[in-house]
Amino acid sequence: MVAAPEGDSRTNGLGSWIWAARTFDRQTCQLWRSFEIPADAKVTNAHLLMTADNEHTLFLDGRELGRGAEWRNLCQYDLAQLMSPGRHVLAVMAFNSTDYAGMIFGLQIGLADGRVIEIKSDSDWRIVPEGVRGWEKMTEAPDSWPAATVVAALGDKPWWGRPDNIEVIPPLQPLQTHFWQSSWFQVSVVALCGLGILVSFSLMAQLALHQKERRLLQQERARIARDIHDDLGSRMTQLVLHGEVAQSELSHDSETRSQLHEMCEEARGLLASVDEILWAVNPRRDTLRDFASYVCGYAQDFFKHSVIQCRIDVDLEISAAPFDLPLRRSLLMAIKETLNNAAKHSRATELLLQIRWHRQKLVVVVQDNGRGFDPAKAGSDRNGLTNILQRMRELGGTCVIISQPNKGCRVEFSIPLAHRRRRPWDWFGKGKRSSTPETVRKKPRLNTLPQINDPTNS
Repeated sequence: MVAAPEGDSRTNGLGSWIWAARTFDRQTCQLWRSFEIPADAKVTNAHLLMTADNEHTLFLDGRELGRGAEWRNLCQYDLAQLMSPGRHVLAVMAFNSTDYAGMIFGLQIGLADGRVIEIKSDSDWRIVPEGVRGWEKMTEAPDSWPAATVVAALGDKPWWGRPDNIEVIPPLQPLQTHFWQSSWFQVSVVALCGLGILVSFSLMAQLALHQKERRLLQQERARIARDIHDDLGSRMTQLVLHGEVAQSELSHDSETRSQLHEMCEEARGLLASVDEILWAVNPRRDTLRDFASYVCGYAQDFFKHSVIQCRIDVDLEISAAPFDLPLRRSLLMAIKETLNNAAKHSRATELLLQIRWHRQKLVVVVQDNGRGFDPAKAGSDRNGLTNILQRMRELGGTCVIISQPNKGCRVEFSIPLAHRRRRPWDWFGKGKRSSTPETVRKKPRLNTLPQINDPTNS
């Protein structure tokens, strides 16, 4: 710390010409110096003058401030905005093209309390060996760095006593560190990226595991379907054949013949049930299209020998998207119960079975022109209706029953498929399509039933 000089001129505050101990042509000399501003100090001004024979680049705390290429001129820097309490590093990279070489430097920092800090070019500077990385930012100099050599005092030959000109370098503003440049933010981003990678690997592992489980499950279901068809189905068929052969050997009025006939009918009913189980278990039938086809075939066979004319209203092309076993099995049982109720109680002559994909929902309508009933007066002991409503609640769907006496009955089942609970593999690729059927293209409808008595239109 020194007192402020009086009668400053253009060269006041400059030190001596300094360089490395050895000088040669096309030489690069790296000069380093550190200084400290007191922690309680406030900087009011900071002016720096310097030049080098022949060229120089100036750094402050690792930041390049400017360059000079004419040793006869002084470069002037205003560093007031860059000075703050703490340790700072000055670094100069000078280049000598030929003959004499030297760097002259002077920095005056004025503090609010009147003190002045002066940094001049002298033997306190250090010469940085070639090949050292990051030396412009290093706050401490290793002992291996030699001190600078004073090659001439200010005004000594061959250099000038006064510069030809002073080049004023535009002042620089302090570097602004945005939050995304801060270390805590960068560490957080790296941590989040690492966490994301771990989660991705975990999901991929779960995906692979679930895909394998699903593949094994499909294989097992296919094996069970084959076993039921090849073993149980063939055995039941043999029982029916044996029963029919035994009947043919008995007289028509034989009580045993009547019992055998009943046994054969029961066996045929069991075969029909086996066919239904095979359809449900077979993984190749897990689509909306197969479901619609099976339900339509079942309804037509069910009413084949009755007075009820069954009409089908289904899109020509319905989606082939997956339709999971629990959903299709429960919905099938609800539809069968509805058809059975219509056959037993409605006294209808016409029945419409309609299957639609509407607003991300599978909608199945069973509507007849029978005698109908008053839903408000239907007793809670009617197990058929209770079972239907319970099944639909378990599926997350709805069942709407609209009926009036002598005006038919309409039962509408609706199951949302787009918002079912996703499985882990549904988020990736092909698995994701299992939750949302493909868009059904509107085509001409098949065998549409003419308008029948609909209680909703009364």
